[in-house]
Amino acid sequence: MTQPRIILQVLPSLISGGVERGTVEITAAIRDAGMVPLVASSGGPMIPHITYHGGEHVTLPLKDKHPLTIWKNAARLEEIIRRRGVGLIHARSRAPAWSAWLAARRTGIPFVTTVHGAYGTEHYLKRRYNSVMAKGDRVIAVSNYIADYIAREYHPDPARVRLIPRGVDVAVFNPNKIIPERIIQLSRQWRLEEHHAPILLVPSRLSPIKGQTLVIDALSRLADVPFLCIFAGSDHGHEDYRKTLEKDIISRGLEARVRIVGNTQFMNEAYSLSDLVLIPSLKPESFGRTSIEAQAMGKLVIAADHGGVRETILPNETGYLVPSGDADALAQAIRFGLSRPPEMTAAMSAFAREHVTRHFSLEQMKDQTIALYRELLG
Repeated sequence: MTQPRIILQVLPSLISGGVERGTVEITAAIRDAGMVPLVASSGGPMIPHITYHGGEHVTLPLKDKHPLTIWKNAARLEEIIRRRGVGLIHARSRAPAWSAWLAARRTGIPFVTTVHGAYGTEHYLKRRYNSVMAKGDRVIAVSNYIADYIAREYHPDPARVRLIPRGVDVAVFNPNKIIPERIIQLSRQWRLEEHHAPILLVPSRLSPIKGQTLVIDALSRLADVPFLCIFAGSDHGHEDYRKTLEKDIISRGLEARVRIVGNTQFMNEAYSLSDLVLIPSLKPESFGRTSIEAQAMGKLVIAADHGGVRETILPNETGYLVPSGDADALAQAIRFGLSRPPEMTAAMSAFAREHVTRHFSLEQMKDQTIALYRELLG
């Protein structure tokens, strides 16, 4: 009887983020495909998510970028591959990818990479360090924006590059799956009881590249428009930036109309409470998972017209794209978005959900990734 194939995913850690979430999602897909999921990382609070979905976790110092550690990790991965009979190794970040590439070469198994971001290429050593992500027997690009970046910077054989967009679980991000108790909890936490104005949600960590200062600038131009803007995201590592935002809010006279509320685990309910979702990033996003989550919840998205986010929105049908860094254009889009007649709002909401279900579902991402594994495994 043929033994199930073992797929080993490697990444720096399992703390939080899109890379980690993707690893958990593909762990479940590997199990559902009748194969054995194995994950190696330096650990973190998301390990139980791996085991819950039928995976096994191996702790290795894979977030360490020191060349000697990378070399030692290659030997450790090689030993795991040979002892466990791993059939394929999939890397999602550069330091672990170097170790995985070396181990794959030594053992002769297929090597897959997923490029989750456009890395800096300021000098030769940086480019050399990044280049491992284009060495896969198959190189997964999470968007056309990333596929173009890979082709431009590293010139791999186009046949090795596969576009597999990130996906959202439309069964979870579903307007019909709202939990009323969470709505009440968020309403109290955000102090919404005394407000009846439309809610603008900016769901991203507090960081200069995420464009919160641009939003404040745009909102200062909307004195005649009723709104309450919620900045929902962690300020970890950017506490000084939060203080800058607070000062800017006060100096613009927006302290009663803009709130910084911190992170929330109840994203479905956060989207449900909002009227518009703003993604004003000043730096291009590699994909833009927030955009498809919001659209899956039937929400209109206004986003900067660059990076992978622009690939997830149908302009004037599921949302609006505005020039990056243009506060006046953002203000005009917000004004228009809040002035839509109810029938237009309902039609765009329904079409946004249909659009995500058709093109960006989690099941599509899983199926395409498993098909790629099977192609390499033969």
